[in-house]
Amino acid sequence: MKSAQYESETELGEDETISLQVEPTTAGVRLDHLLVQQIPDVSRSRIISSIKSGLILVDGEPSKAGYKLKAGQKVTGSLYEPPPLSVAPEEIEFPIIFEDDALLVISKPPGLVVHPGSGNHNGTLVNGLLYHCANIEGVGDSIRPGIVHRLDKDTSGIMVVAKNETVHRQLVEMFKNRDIDKQYLAIVHGVPDRVEGRIVAPIGRHSVNRQKMAIREGTSGRYAASSWRVEEEYGLRYALLRVNIETGRTHQIRVHMAHIKHPVAGDTVYGPGRNNRMFPRQMLHAFKLVFKHPVTGRKMSFTAPLWEDMQGICDSLSE
Repeated sequence: MKSAQYESETELGEDETISLQVEPTTAGVRLDHLLVQQIPDVSRSRIISSIKSGLILVDGEPSKAGYKLKAGQKVTGSLYEPPPLSVAPEEIEFPIIFEDDALLVISKPPGLVVHPGSGNHNGTLVNGLLYHCANIEGVGDSIRPGIVHRLDKDTSGIMVVAKNETVHRQLVEMFKNRDIDKQYLAIVHGVPDRVEGRIVAPIGRHSVNRQKMAIREGTSGRYAASSWRVEEEYGLRYALLRVNIETGRTHQIRVHMAHIKHPVAGDTVYGPGRNNRMFPRQMLHAFKLVFKHPVTGRKMSFTAPLWEDMQGICDSLSE
């Protein structure tokens, strides 16, 4: 098992535990606040559930979320795992770009949640994948069978799905090691003052709104890099960018584009509150994936055409 040391930010998995020493500089910090800072990829509600369930110990004893820690104390334990959900196959349409015995490449429609979770127990891409290919059940885990990467609900575009455990592990490693080229198309507010650029800015959970991500300097943010190029300009108000993400942080493109003052059009979370009425969703599309086939080793390149709604917006802006 891995341990989350206080000196470094750690993303916990199902088989990992928490083990950290309270430093003098953090004495007086609440237990829940320390854990939220230390493991930002875990929701605050799950951390609270872990504390209330007695899974988090301070010097070997259960404690309350608001307990103020003392220097030298040791925080140990594990995270609360909610009961597994059962995922039923459902007939859900999505374009299939490529399929063989090892993997499936599809284009996710906008508005489709990738896997079941809070408030989305059915009608997800995973439900549709199980209907199309029942033997992926249990590949990876029971709630996200076959899934090796995700897109936001309102982001459309290309995804690769593993059909067996070996391929799943290989694809996960390829994403982790940045061996997969991921390119997106995004309509953004404003026109950048140069043709291309690169953004290197760490991303972590927002300090107040835990549902959002933000640029976080220091130990609270994780390294994130994106490069972009202007594909088309629509007057002075909008532009179409091709964005390549070198890392895969949550909401990375949306946060990075907002950071350089060119937020993704239609993004109601990171974009402007105004000038979004003409956009039915955030104008972000996973356009291209390039990777080596985990079984054959052959280099493969796939593209997904812009979804109809986004293509229509591009056409109207061009006019």
